[in-house]
Formats: sequence, C-alpha cells, structure tokens
Amino acid sequence: MNPTLESITCLHELECSVCGQPHSAHQLQRVSECHQMPLVATYHLSPQLTPAAGINPADHSMWRYRALLPLLDDKNKVSLGEGLTPLLHLPTLGGRYELASLLLKDEGQNPTGSFKARGLSMAVSKAKELGATGCIIPTAGNAGVALAAYCARAGLRAVVAMPRHTPKAFKEECYWYGAEVQLIDGLINDCAAWVRQHNANGQLLDVSTLKEPYRLEGKKTMGYELAEQLGWQLPDVLLYPAGGGTGLIGIWKAFREMQQLGWLAPDAKLPRMVAVQADACQPLVATYTGRQANCHAYVGRPSIANGLAVPHPMGEQMMLRVLEESNGTALSITDEEMMEGMRELARHEGLFVAPEGGAVWMAARKLLASGWIAPGEQILLLNTGSAQKYMDNVEGRWEK
Repeated sequence: MNPTLESITCLHELECSVCGQPHSAHQLQRVSECHQMPLVATYHLSPQLTPAAGINPADHSMWRYRALLPLLDDKNKVSLGEGLTPLLHLPTLGGRYELASLLLKDEGQNPTGSFKARGLSMAVSKAKELGATGCIIPTAGNAGVALAAYCARAGLRAVVAMPRHTPKAFKEECYWYGAEVQLIDGLINDCAAWVRQHNANGQLLDVSTLKEPYRLEGKKTMGYELAEQLGWQLPDVLLYPAGGGTGLIGIWKAFREMQQLGWLAPDAKLPRMVAVQADACQPLVATYTGRQANCHAYVGRPSIANGLAVPHPMGEQMMLRVLEESNGTALSITDEEMMEGMRELARHEGLFVAPEGGAVWMAARKLLASGWIAPGEQILLLNTGSAQKYMDNVEGRWEK
C-alpha cells in the first residue's frame, strides 16, 4: 500500500462475498466478476491500530473511524455530518415490560432523516473519487432522498426511481435537491428493473443496495458507534429492520473487524442479531423458516414501512449468514403492530420513530413473550428513520 494512503485508511482490497476472489479497490467496481454478487471491502487489521490511534475524537460524525473507511483521499469526502447518533435508554417501556436494559439508537437524527445518510455519504464519496459523473438508484424512499442530497453536495447527477405510492415527503425532498425522479408502479424491485433498462449503458453508477461495495462501509459505522458508546461492550440482542439488509450485514461486519482489532472488551460477546420484516413483505423470514428455497420468486406487497418492502434482497445469503453466526432469528410484524409500536414509543418515551422503528420494538415484545429474550438481557433497538417522512402512511392513526 502507498505509505501516504496507509495513514489515511487501512483499506486492502475488495473480495467477492461468495468465494473471496480479490478485486481492485482502486477502480470503479460494481458486483464481483466471478459470481455477480456483492463485493466486500477488506482492511489491514493490525492490533497496533488501537481505538486511540484509529478514532478521531474531534470528528463528531461517522468519519471519526477514518482509518477503517475506504476513502483514499479526504478531498473526495462528501459529508453532511452523518453519524454519531444518540443511544437512548428507554426506562419507561423497559419498566412496563420488566426489561432490565432497553436501548434505542436513533438513526432518524441523521442528515436527510434516516440511516441511509451513512451509506450514501460513503458511496457518493467513492463515486466522486473513482471518477463517476452521476449515480442512479431504485429506492423505497429514504435511500433516494439521501442519494439526491449527497449528489447535490458533490455536484454529481442523481437519478432516483421510486414507487408511485411512496409518501409525498420523500418525492418532494428529492425534487428540492435537484434529482431526476422517476415514479414507478410497483415496489422497489420494479424500480430496479427500470434502472437496469434505462442505465443499460452503465453511464451512471448504480448504487442499488449491495450492487457497489461502499454503502455497506458507511452503514457499518453504526456498529463501531454502538461499541464505542457502550464502552466496548455489546448488547445481548440487537433488533434491526431488514429490507435490503445492508445495515444488518454492515453492523455485523464492524463487530467482526473490532474482534480482529482487539477493540472489544475481553469478555464481550457478540449480540444475537434479529432481522425484523414487514408481514406484507417478508422474503428473508420465508427463507429463514424454510417456506421457500430463496427469495427469487417471492411476491411482496406494500407496507407502511416503505423501507421493508423489498421482495428480492440481493444480500439474502449474507443476512442469513449473520443470523446463523450470531444465533439470531428473523420474524415479521404487521402494519397494525407497527402502529402500536410507534404509539408506545411516542407516548412513553417521546420518540416519533419510523414504522420500521415501531416494528423492531414490537418484535422485541414478541420475543420477550416467547422466552427467546430474557428480561435480564440488554436489548438494543435500531430505529432507522424519522416518522415525519411517513405522514402520508400514518396520518390520523395515532388513535387506537
């Protein structure tokens, strides 16, 4: 590695997520050449890189973990201050359900109002660094907004394809950022088909979930932050709303990297990871429970949790691997249950979370009732966005 670059990033190369075949990290990449599957960034993880050496305490964003992020030159960084979101204790709900420790990481406080800011900050930064002139994305809402914002910041063209039924707030924000918005009948898989057809010449970088290597690297910073905020210990159970699954995969990747680095406390156990999906669109749950071989032919329906309506997640096998390695599980939540979860978090904790946030809380309640979660365990919920964006879906539903 170039010694100048080594002081900025420990990036090594990209590897195929199926077979480990190496790919260059110094040219624009999409999926692996060998299997047409996601590429994963690898790093030189030396124990000599301590938290004191590897974290910049003066940087109050995800970029504080600069050495473990893939950008080669800071002049290409495209940032709006994403990351370092609060980790909140939920004493009222914890008490009501006799949970010793209930926590929530509020990703709705990111720029553009969701966790997608992390992945798109990184993807757009790398797109700029590697010479892309514009990006295109199929989205259920939040990812398109984030792409539009970061491309505006970077001076790159942004094309966003989203379902026609997406709440108005997502569309309007994309227009404000100057993105070209295409409204598609159907779900995100239909938007992806439109993107493939209209970007067949590859003129724009397709930053669909896991179709380029770097959104994953932005999302993994949630894992580093959780560990740092908890004093290098980790919760017993982590519940995550999994649509495309990049966040679930990224957080687990961060935990594994920290194990190699020796950053976690010697007695730190990795959490059992829980993938939470919408009852209306639960391809991962259907595969996990043996109802289908894989998600390729799954037919999903819309949900008030727009981000969970992903019928054919490209990262399905990677998500299943996380569940297996962590002794985790997957379950689905109905739209009505999500609304109940949103109401409880709002009325008892003052948090107006996205439907996805309501889903993970209701999943925790179900797992507690079944005995899969024990009352004495530390439980962490990931809320991925702000409910303000979803008002078209939830307006007037605050009454039972």
